[in-house]
Amino acid sequence: MAETVGVTIVGASGRMGQMLVNAVRADARLHLVGAVERVGHEWIGCDLGTAMGGAALDLAVTDDAGTAIAACDAVIDFTAPAATIAFAGMAAEAGCVHVIGTTGMSDDEIAQLAEPARRATIIRAGNMSLGVNLLTQLTRQVAAALDADFDIEIIESHHNQKVDAPSGTALMLGEAAAEGRGVALGDVRDSGRDGITGARTRGDIGFTAIRGGDIVGEHDVMFAAEGERIVLRHIASDRSLFARGALKAALWGQGRGPGEYDMLDVLGLRR
Repeated sequence: MAETVGVTIVGASGRMGQMLVNAVRADARLHLVGAVERVGHEWIGCDLGTAMGGAALDLAVTDDAGTAIAACDAVIDFTAPAATIAFAGMAAEAGCVHVIGTTGMSDDEIAQLAEPARRATIIRAGNMSLGVNLLTQLTRQVAAALDADFDIEIIESHHNQKVDAPSGTALMLGEAAAEGRGVALGDVRDSGRDGITGARTRGDIGFTAIRGGDIVGEHDVMFAAEGERIVLRHIASDRSLFARGALKAALWGQGRGPGEYDMLDVLGLRR
């Protein structure tokens, strides 16, 4: 491994992309080697710093993802499912760590990461924060301790520009609750209630998605029974915590063997 870890950011113009650029530049353990955007994007060929509205960084934004990824030790990816799958193949070919914060991936799309993970280190998480991953562990434990007399509802709130629902974090919490109950989430998931839905099915795990304003991210896991409720909550007030988690994952992944990991592994919370 080089003295500092070389990082390529894909989707560099996005809100998270720009935050990741600034986070890498502020971390003495890392250095920026690539910034990637989609073909035809207005930033292609521009200096990254200038495009972001600041001083020049002597690094041009490129649409040649393969070359940019081949030059790095870790690629950090908060893009879209189809792009993430393509980047996973490139990262495996280059032998670099692929940190994935992309949400909205289907089970089939996630399954497509298995092949590149046999050749490279993939760290994928619906949420990169320490607090959310602790919440995930607590959700699993509480779900295991309570029977189906306690209905489980996951309520998530995000800004009005978020394009997927439920959020990746909400689904991660749902998976944890289902695992605690010893069931498959796909068999008990209840999303998008509208109209005359009938009574709630015992044992279902419900999801509610709220979109508005500039909410960074709020997640509640509610266990509701006759006469009592238990509510576990995480509130993110600063998006930079996701960037910090992604950088931690990029550093942790250096020297790891091929495989699929998540933030529980990175944070040492895996039981």
